[in-house]
Amino acid sequence: MEEQRQGGAADSVGRGRSEGLPPLPDWLWWPVNAAQLMVTLAWSAAGICLALLVRLLTGSDRIPLRMAAWMWSPVLLRGAGARLEVSGLDNVDFSRPCMLVANHQSMIEVCALFSAVPVPLRFMLKDSLGRIPFLGAYTRAMGMILLRRGNPSEVARQLERAADLLRDGHTLAAFPEGTRSRDGSVGPFKGGAFRAAIRAGVPVVPVAIDGSGKVMPPGGFAIRPGRIHLAFGSPIATENLGVGDRHVLARRARAAVNEMKRRLD
Repeated sequence: MEEQRQGGAADSVGRGRSEGLPPLPDWLWWPVNAAQLMVTLAWSAAGICLALLVRLLTGSDRIPLRMAAWMWSPVLLRGAGARLEVSGLDNVDFSRPCMLVANHQSMIEVCALFSAVPVPLRFMLKDSLGRIPFLGAYTRAMGMILLRRGNPSEVARQLERAADLLRDGHTLAAFPEGTRSRDGSVGPFKGGAFRAAIRAGVPVVPVAIDGSGKVMPPGGFAIRPGRIHLAFGSPIATENLGVGDRHVLARRARAAVNEMKRRLD
């Protein structure tokens, strides 16, 4: 696929680019990563406070959500030495709601998706993230979907809220593996995000992500410069599907992600 360079998405992606950090000896990476962590925490706290203030003053979450693409994500991507490449954006009509489903290797993928998607974006996240200071207040104020494992009734309620957001014209993103892959393979997709998409009657868009696990591996903050590539696939329609078809839909989306990821490798 050709890399997209049009409209608002091109601007967002461009601001996330970086030529990368120069090579460093191994012994210097610890202090560099420590400094990067401090900058990440400080910038995130400041960005969240500003977003919450704008949310309070405007009564809308549209601008605060876009601030993540305009301000927060580009700084963190550039600070990590990450070069963001995006392909397939023209496959998706972002004037209509959809459910983005992506493979998951690293938390830096949240920055990459915020930067690449040209509309306000909400995520389906683990409930534990909602208990982190600053971040928890942000996720709740921005209407993120927080899923509490082991509580089926609460999960069902949140999935219905996700379907309501989709019906209202919003775009959601989910990592349906439910955990970060440590070896780059794509695990089975759970059915929750697909249930919400079917309930709302909106398409599912498979997104393949490559390189994020090398820039920021799971289980720590060992940042290394590198390329992160996002490939957006063709939307998968959900019309005429019932909730019972969610696992078939999940397998179809996973196959599409695997195929795109194979082409990126």
